[in-house]
Amino acid sequence: MSGDATTLPLRDDPLGGPVARLRRGLPHWRAGALTGADVRVRAGALALLTIVSLCVLIVMMAANRPSLLSPPTHANFFPGWMAGPLGGLWPGLTRNSTTQKDIFTGAIVVMYGAYIVCFKYAPKLPVRWVLATIAAVHAILLIAPPLALTDVFNYVNYGRMEIVHHLNPYTTIPILEPHNDPSFILSNWHQLLSPYGPLFTLLTFAVVPLGVAGSFWALKCVLAAASLGTLLLVWKCARLLGRDPARAVAFVGLNPIVLVWGLGGDHNDFLMLFAIMLGFYLLLLARSRAAASELAGAHAQAGALPRALWLHAPEAGAGAAFVTAAGIKASAALLLPVVLVSLLRRPRALLNVALGMGAAVAIVGAVSLLAFGLHIPDLNTQSRLVTNESVPNLVGLAVGAGGESEAVRAVMSGLLAASILLCCWSVWRRRAPSGDARAGEGERLFTASAWANVALLVTLSWVLPWYVFWALPLAALSRSRRLRAAVLVLGAYLIVAWSPASGLLWNALNFHPERTALGRLHQRYVKELLN
Repeated sequence: MSGDATTLPLRDDPLGGPVARLRRGLPHWRAGALTGADVRVRAGALALLTIVSLCVLIVMMAANRPSLLSPPTHANFFPGWMAGPLGGLWPGLTRNSTTQKDIFTGAIVVMYGAYIVCFKYAPKLPVRWVLATIAAVHAILLIAPPLALTDVFNYVNYGRMEIVHHLNPYTTIPILEPHNDPSFILSNWHQLLSPYGPLFTLLTFAVVPLGVAGSFWALKCVLAAASLGTLLLVWKCARLLGRDPARAVAFVGLNPIVLVWGLGGDHNDFLMLFAIMLGFYLLLLARSRAAASELAGAHAQAGALPRALWLHAPEAGAGAAFVTAAGIKASAALLLPVVLVSLLRRPRALLNVALGMGAAVAIVGAVSLLAFGLHIPDLNTQSRLVTNESVPNLVGLAVGAGGESEAVRAVMSGLLAASILLCCWSVWRRRAPSGDARAGEGERLFTASAWANVALLVTLSWVLPWYVFWALPLAALSRSRRLRAAVLVLGAYLIVAWSPASGLLWNALNFHPERTALGRLHQRYVKELLN
């Protein structure tokens, strides 16, 4: 399916100080210390081991033979280049599709529970254990076949349409390309113009010379690197905010929804989130440097340009990063008004960020014009897609409309607009007189941005599980426990909605939204685009 139509303060010693290092065990912990360790440490270590073990199990199952766990595969088609190095290593694994659904669902549920335990006890765990677990699951998923959905081959196919067949993916649907192209068989959105941003589409052009197999593995490597880069930026942002970086990184990097459905499914959201987090990191870096300069009593030299006119590279770079994210995936544009409003009380910073955004818009626009002409991604078609368990569809069922109707869609759009305005107001209002003003501004921006993405997920009619990643890094850097709780609940909801075995639950509840007149219309629309 298409991927378009993401902590608590330390109580005592500063992060990195001697007492904190002893408490976190940076130089002193050994694996044998578990024998006499606090029960919370043992629980956390067991949770980390559980995440790695079940991740291996899911990948081994998917790589073993054609199955629903890897949708591009089918009977008599599972080439070795797609299966990866783990292909066929466990031939005794079940062939029964119902059992596979149950194992996958059970593994995701257990992993999610382990993830919550890891986050809760992260301050008690050695940092290297958390980082080693994140590195291990990334390595496992890097060598996995495509999991859950088929987006990665849609990416490859749109790229090959232009480079191989000279067909603009923004003006030509894939069904019109030669059907003997190897990527056409592996893709599925054959009646949909490309909904992906121009910058990401250009990346898919760049990997075409590698062939279909080479493009697949190249994109996997790029997306895994983007995921690790995002986690590095979360770590750096946490340090600048004076927060526990290991706990923030655990909240993002150990989430099984993001790992299995997102990274395992090879979705471009990781590139978008990397650019978004780069923008936030540069904003924090600029604020940190300004605070240090003020503390040192630095002043502009005589004859220099007024400070309001200085071009400050980190802030300009932040503006460019946010626009780059939107050039990869349009949903990133939702955060632009929140970021700009947060700077209204700092004119110099606002000017620099706006200049960076303007320059990036000019560059991205020029590149897109050269590559695609006056054409943009097809967001309109995809915005009309509906998943059965999306909140708007559930609301439509609750009010007796049979699903998401045009009226429900309009209400949800209004709620999203109101939510964005509320988030803008929350970052604009004056800060409290106590505390670090700059840190407070940064945390308020993270909180408001995360809530904006939560609002987007709740009002989207076409919501997919890994979309929770849009809010995770921002929630990890916020002080709001309520926000993190909301993100965790949203993740649990997405597991229930998308787990393969959820059909048993729907049957038990006699819940069949696809059987209403409107539900059948929604399903027919999706099938037409997949034809």
